Amino acid sequence: MAQTIAVLDFGSQLTQVIARRIRECQTYSKIYHFATPAAQLRADGVIGIILSGGPQSVYAKTAPHPDPEVFKLGVPVLGICYGVQLMGHFLGGTVAHSKQREYGHGHLTIQKPGKLFAQLPRKLRIWNSHGDKLTKLPPGFVALGVSENSPYAAIADVKRGFYGIQFHPEVFHTERGVDMIRNFLVGVCGAQQDWTTKDFIAHAVEEIRAKVGKGRVLLGLSGGVDSSVAAALLHRAIGKQLTCVFVDNGLLRKGERDYVEALYARNFKIDLRIVDASKLFLRRLKGVTEPEQKRKIIGRTFVEVFEKTLKQIGRKAEFLGQGTLYPDVIESVSIAGNPAALIKTHHNVGGLPARMKLKLIEPLRELFKDEVRHVGATLGLPKEVVWRQPFPGPGLGVRVMGEITAQNLEILRNADAVLQEEMQASGYYWKVWQSFAVFLPVKTVGVFGDERTYDYVIALRIVESTDAMTADWAKLPYELLQRISSRITNEVRGVSRVVLDVSSKPPATIEWE
Repeated sequence: MAQTIAVLDFGSQLTQVIARRIRECQTYSKIYHFATPAAQLRADGVIGIILSGGPQSVYAKTAPHPDPEVFKLGVPVLGICYGVQLMGHFLGGTVAHSKQREYGHGHLTIQKPGKLFAQLPRKLRIWNSHGDKLTKLPPGFVALGVSENSPYAAIADVKRGFYGIQFHPEVFHTERGVDMIRNFLVGVCGAQQDWTTKDFIAHAVEEIRAKVGKGRVLLGLSGGVDSSVAAALLHRAIGKQLTCVFVDNGLLRKGERDYVEALYARNFKIDLRIVDASKLFLRRLKGVTEPEQKRKIIGRTFVEVFEKTLKQIGRKAEFLGQGTLYPDVIESVSIAGNPAALIKTHHNVGGLPARMKLKLIEPLRELFKDEVRHVGATLGLPKEVVWRQPFPGPGLGVRVMGEITAQNLEILRNADAVLQEEMQASGYYWKVWQSFAVFLPVKTVGVFGDERTYDYVIALRIVESTDAMTADWAKLPYELLQRISSRITNEVRGVSRVVLDVSSKPPATIEWE
């Protein structure tokens, strides 16, 4: 059994990012509910504990608190943001509301490096997000570093192996943040750094087999990275107990149905069923313009189609497999029942009608996209699958602004096909995170030859990212952008203008809806 670092989740949207950084340090991590009994952590053999951030104040009546016994387990503890405030609150210090809230970029001055800041510069850029702060240290603790608004930005009780930092080392904005986490794991906890992608696969296969037993799994296969890797992982674990269903919802990219059928049924020999439900989806979406309503209609219709397909297959399935990733989870629901804020609903996340009597199985739920790609490559999936750009579960339904019609979808499909052709021909398809076209229900004047036209606008969204939690617009060569725009306006009937989205995430999201 691999060494385990326990991450207690107090509702931060960055909890899984902490776990991901631990995995980057080749150490196994497991996220636990914030109130997990210390006895359970001891039984699981954890060698260290990290207390996550959280949106509440530690002194609030409804604030999530850990089992106080976790501080008596005799293992190192690292508190991050809300976590360091918990340490102060439980171990005899004082936490109070700060008159000057710290949010965004800040600077840390390290006074006593010790093990946590070993081999790091004395001054570092950090990322803050807190309204409370420690005003009195618990007995046995000393200050390791200060920030602009906190004399206790980093603290430690070296004898007990307790460390606390008021900022977030897990985000990219914090300079050398991963090194701080690695120092805690290796220097303080003594982690051996022996966790790999192969270990994840072996662990996931074991969990899938234990959960599924002799049951059957029905999985919606879209042809994208997430569902493909989920299918490969499930197939590795349970083989013929897996049936994949590809639903043509009328919201697919150009040629998508033929591509998926050729790739999976013929090459991978997976039990694949093709269901054409395009007319049903488009009928349900007629006249709908509100983004969340679109997502909910698409999600509900997917469930209905799966339910009907399940009956037609004639084999009793007990589980519905999905390629849900962590960004889907954190933008849709809070994990572990904690109060993380809802950003959007996602049809891959949530409950199923009781009448279906299907349990969800989501083997990639704790991973980010780049981690999923590594899993896919290790499982032997081809490059065109592993490195395919992300595609939203609701398909083109969230890339047609306003009402979804067959005409608007056709315009978008053709425009997006031109974009993808040029991105792949130039090699930039493999360099950016995502590139796609968006249909805008806005008509503008254009000139073709001697005639004036009044046609629609296509927006190009091309971004760079590593995990989809943050993103920046990609700075492509002007010549490439010009070629894409020229081809779309000349080859796609119904388009008179092409615009480029130069928004970053945050404040914008990657998708428009």
